[in-house]
Amino acid sequence: MMDEQDEKDPDLDAGDLEGCSEISWVSGEDPDEASLFSEDSVFPDYESEDSSSRGSSAALTLYQACAVNNARALHECLERGVSEEEVLELDINGRNGLMVACYKGFVDIVFGLDKCPYLDVNNQDNEGNTALMIAAQAGHVTIVNYLMNYYPGVDLERRDSRGFTAFMKAAMQGRNECVSSLMMAGADLNAVDPTRGKTAKEWAILTGRFETLTKMRRLLEKPCAEQFCDRYTPEWPELRNLVAKAVRVKTKREKIAQRIRSTFTINFPHDPEDEGVMDHMVRMTTGLSSLFVTTGCRPLCPTSPPAVGKKRFTVPEILRQYPGMQTENDSVKHSNGSVSDSSSCCGITEESQRGSMLSITGGVRGFIVRRNNVFPAGCVPQIKVSKSTEPTPKKEKKTKKSKSKHFLELPKWRYKELKEEKKKVEKEKEEMKVQEKKDKTEKNKKDKEEKK
Repeated sequence: MMDEQDEKDPDLDAGDLEGCSEISWVSGEDPDEASLFSEDSVFPDYESEDSSSRGSSAALTLYQACAVNNARALHECLERGVSEEEVLELDINGRNGLMVACYKGFVDIVFGLDKCPYLDVNNQDNEGNTALMIAAQAGHVTIVNYLMNYYPGVDLERRDSRGFTAFMKAAMQGRNECVSSLMMAGADLNAVDPTRGKTAKEWAILTGRFETLTKMRRLLEKPCAEQFCDRYTPEWPELRNLVAKAVRVKTKREKIAQRIRSTFTINFPHDPEDEGVMDHMVRMTTGLSSLFVTTGCRPLCPTSPPAVGKKRFTVPEILRQYPGMQTENDSVKHSNGSVSDSSSCCGITEESQRGSMLSITGGVRGFIVRRNNVFPAGCVPQIKVSKSTEPTPKKEKKTKKSKSKHFLELPKWRYKELKEEKKKVEKEKEEMKVQEKKDKTEKNKKDKEEKK
């Protein structure tokens, strides 16, 4: 079975798979010290004995607040001001507070450090790992996206001591979501390590991460998110053909053949089809022409949608390049809930190869960035709701349609039948008691009248 797969798949190479048992060829180290296949091969976890026993009353340093995931203490440190020595405090592995938070998955700490002075997001530890490498290898996709969107100057192609990039490390560990984010952020797909000369795709094959390989292939088949471009038309090309096929009058032979196929065909659950109805629904609801998006925001560059291999600006870089007043003057203006195209493209050229997925409302200064969400605080369309003057029409009772043999009926549960029968018997008993009581009262009246 494996041989047939190898013959069909051009990316699988038997020569590469022979070296899977040898791990020491990566850097000449002991396999226990340089493991590529274990899930916990990011860093050893060294904790100081008194780190967990510190009380909240004691003033924590910036590194200590990051190590114990104390977002409030981190905020207090940044409020009172931090020195360069405090920010550059490292542990025995050469990791600063940001790298520790990325390793352990402390999302609140990473969100709070983006405005920290003296912090170098590309700082490397004893093994050459950066914060992005650690988060990508550990599979923390939220942290990976935040680092790439809110930490200016983050280097996607920085290499560790063995020559691996963050993209290669994510592919080796099978972190599918991180691989997708790095590809859409502009990671170099053709970068190779200096020792073996293999790309991230080849490392995914060599380490047996075939789900990651499938994810990469699907992204490469459709590298551009066309629904984020202003030229995208929200139409489903297959709709006309399907409607024409359904409306067309069928002959008796075609009807009989369709009935036979529907009777003997077993439908198994499967993934949504490409260019199918689910694919169209996702594009419609997330595209720029969607009613859910166009009334509330506008992209900074609608002619340059995000694509695989295209680098994009971070939010601080956009804020520096486009001042608040300039962007506010070019922002979208709303009137009576509609959007007017009063502005042109932001001017980001294709030569710079820097696209942006950032959407704005009321100018760049209108952003309130909180955690991983962007809340618009500018011109918001007003929606007026009024009550209809006409009376609400009464619902008509639906008539029961004749049951067809070609459709399944709802199951009749035995316990429900017994319950209904019990209720029916109790109702009959109550009616009998009422009737007996009524007869008894009438009889008493008659007896009284006869005595009189």
